[in-house]
Amino acid sequence: MDSQSLYFSLELVAGSGNTLNIEQRAALQTSLVILQKNYKFQRVLLWGKVLGLKADYFIAQGRGEDEMKDRKNLYSLNCVDWFLLPPATAPLIDQVSSAAKGRFTGDPSHVYEHRDIHRRGDGDEEEEVVTKVNEEIRLAVTVHHIEEEVSVVPRGAFVKSPHGLVQINRSFCGLTYSESGKLNSFLHFSEPKNLKKKSLLETSQLNPAIDFLDVLSDDVPKGSWSLQFECGSKVCVLRSLLWLGLTFYHVPMTPQHGYIYIGDGAKNLDLAFML
Repeated sequence: MDSQSLYFSLELVAGSGNTLNIEQRAALQTSLVILQKNYKFQRVLLWGKVLGLKADYFIAQGRGEDEMKDRKNLYSLNCVDWFLLPPATAPLIDQVSSAAKGRFTGDPSHVYEHRDIHRRGDGDEEEEVVTKVNEEIRLAVTVHHIEEEVSVVPRGAFVKSPHGLVQINRSFCGLTYSESGKLNSFLHFSEPKNLKKKSLLETSQLNPAIDFLDVLSDDVPKGSWSLQFECGSKVCVLRSLLWLGLTFYHVPMTPQHGYIYIGDGAKNLDLAFML
């Protein structure tokens, strides 16, 4: 959700019941501008808010020249002071998946511990392995997972150059009302996975400049997205049922779109049994 249209965008996604109060909006309106200048980002987005037991984490995302590769995530507890989140590497993801359980506490220095017993060779010797990870790392991994699985953009909003550079499509005027009602008009803003599995016949009908991402209609399980028209059918709103709290909006016939996550950072693993 672009920081320059924060007030307007928050009103469009408030139908879920999750929003920010006046104090938080006022603080973000100022601090995100300073953040963009200090880190020399081309633009800054309010990514969302992860709810904790003692405090909440506000997440901002700064983007550089390449909208997909030049991304950095930052967090704040008071909407004023921002701290960089470390990149989510494969070893960190493994540590978080084994050690971190339960709700976020709201304390970045909180340490999660997991003890596991391994047997050595064929003998009866046992070795206890302790995995420790702090909540800041867990927050970085959670943001990474949500970005990979449920970040959404309309088809045509971003364009890929022959050199592989992904940038905002300045000629994008928005989807039509009929296109906005179809899941295949929306794409995952992450590295494509299903695109490489398509046949030559399917890929021949795609435009490589704008169809370089996975479409939402290919998601498994089917039915993991809720698509509705709100505000007098003037706004298309998508909600993820896999990561509850992720809300995307798009105003048809205009380039205005964005998404925000406001939730507890827990994945809905029971979704396949609920559909």
